[in-house]
Amino acid sequence: MNPPSNPISVAADPKSGRSCICRLLPIAGLISLALGSAFILSDYNERASFWRVTNSLPSVKYKCKNHLRPHGSEALPKGIVSKTSNLDMRPLWTTNKQHPKFNQKNANSSINLFAVAVGIKQKDLVSKMVKKFLSSGFVVMLFHYDGIVDEWKQFQWSDLVIHVSADDQTKWWFAKRFLHPDIVAEYSYIFLWDEDLGVENFNPQRYVSIVQREGLEISQPALDISKSEVHHQITARVRGSIVHRRTYKPNKNGTSCDESSTAPPCTGWIEVMAPVFSRAAWRCVWYMIQNDLIHAWGLDMQLGYCAQGDRTRNIGVVDAEYLIHYGRPTLGGPAENEESPQSSAKDHRVDVRRESYNEMKIFKRKWEQAVKNDHCWMDPYPDNSIR
Repeated sequence: MNPPSNPISVAADPKSGRSCICRLLPIAGLISLALGSAFILSDYNERASFWRVTNSLPSVKYKCKNHLRPHGSEALPKGIVSKTSNLDMRPLWTTNKQHPKFNQKNANSSINLFAVAVGIKQKDLVSKMVKKFLSSGFVVMLFHYDGIVDEWKQFQWSDLVIHVSADDQTKWWFAKRFLHPDIVAEYSYIFLWDEDLGVENFNPQRYVSIVQREGLEISQPALDISKSEVHHQITARVRGSIVHRRTYKPNKNGTSCDESSTAPPCTGWIEVMAPVFSRAAWRCVWYMIQNDLIHAWGLDMQLGYCAQGDRTRNIGVVDAEYLIHYGRPTLGGPAENEESPQSSAKDHRVDVRRESYNEMKIFKRKWEQAVKNDHCWMDPYPDNSIR
């Protein structure tokens, strides 16, 4: 009798069943492999397409690796990168451009910045300065160290200037935080002044024309010695002169200044009371200002390093446009009217001066340590020292 052809019966046979299953498994595997390969191939093609697109991004970066871009802007198309800014106020709507504070300056004209640390007690002096600089086309910025801002609204020019307020801070603290070189890059000259200055004999436009003609990267107006508090001989006005770059008279500390002098305060030096910096000089000076040394005493002795060349030529005092320095110490003074006998607020101006001296010593130590640690730096003024 022939065996049944039933596959189950065949599978049940101990000999034929084993061989049958073994023959079926490879066939199923081939079918599964064929189907799976189709899916895998499809998935591979999708992935390959994705990586081709993704990998094209770094290839663009490497292709243009010699094109320098500001750090952090690498993910942006070059044309959209705005490297610098300015302090010009912008209108909220286009028709508002007729307002005086939105006057569009000629693209070819020189644009300059006047920044001054102010307190409400000196409002009359400050107002005279602001009006002169605004009328000369300057951008004006007021640093309010007493926290009082609203009281300045009594002046018509108040909404034409930028107000920044922080209690009990110096102009150098403000400048380090709000006058970054990339922010003021559009301004040819940065005037960073104290508030106790008289400008009756000063014209900002004429001053700028003089420093441009003389090639002064760092400068200051001379002081009227008959009306001013003069701390350093080099800042005194020389009658009949346009600019002077050195002094020839002995200083109070007994150090003589003559034609052979090559270091501050005889030459290559200005006071930090009313400094004026070119754009390039300010970029250097900003880096020298320390975050924690807000009085900046000692900085004046090192400004020559930022003179963009020979400090004895590129730093000078302008005699033709001069100031009156009233010498009114206000930082640390009582908040109330100091003339009031009932004033009980403590006067910290002595403490401020003491801290200024301390900061000068700290700055000197910082400088000496920086010079010692930077083996790649060569001092162009080896005779220079912070006194």
